[in-house]
Amino acid sequence: MGDIDDALDRAGQEQFTREPPKTFKGRIDFLMRQLKTTRAVAAAIGVSQRSVERYIKGERKHPPQAITDRINTAVRERWQPRVRQRARKNAAATGGITVELRARFGYTAAGGSTDDARFRRLTVHLPAPYAQRLFDAQGQDASDAAMRGIVAEGLQEVYFKDGGHRADGLEVELNDIDYIDVAF
Repeated sequence: MGDIDDALDRAGQEQFTREPPKTFKGRIDFLMRQLKTTRAVAAAIGVSQRSVERYIKGERKHPPQAITDRINTAVRERWQPRVRQRARKNAAATGGITVELRARFGYTAAGGSTDDARFRRLTVHLPAPYAQRLFDAQGQDASDAAMRGIVAEGLQEVYFKDGGHRADGLEVELNDIDYIDVAF
């Protein structure tokens, strides 16, 4: 997964209406309800089936931090899927998404092309069609480069060209992303 894919997942998790289970036992029980078997839970979190059985029985209550982090991630990925889906649908239909990033850009215009050596920090609201394209690309497991292209195109049209009012013929690409955060 790439930077943009991760940012879209984090934005979806910010839409939760309730917090996921807080206790270790509660999280394991939730995964068992979702995945049905100890084998499936073990595969999802990268441990042995016997370890999951120990977690369920309460024989092991404090796994290493790396395993705890994987359990937390697995729970957050599966928590309130309909709430996330509804928020995505709204963003893709009417709301759009807000992208905050710090990145280096490359530009191509009539005079040639150049790379901007400095990092720019931008916060730009992209309209719903760009949100829809990003969600579709994520759903089709598009490469990070393809998703960067969609974000770069959106930034190009909304920020750099100001909706067609300036910089005619300018093409923008994302060269290096320091961080990216998405909200919808």
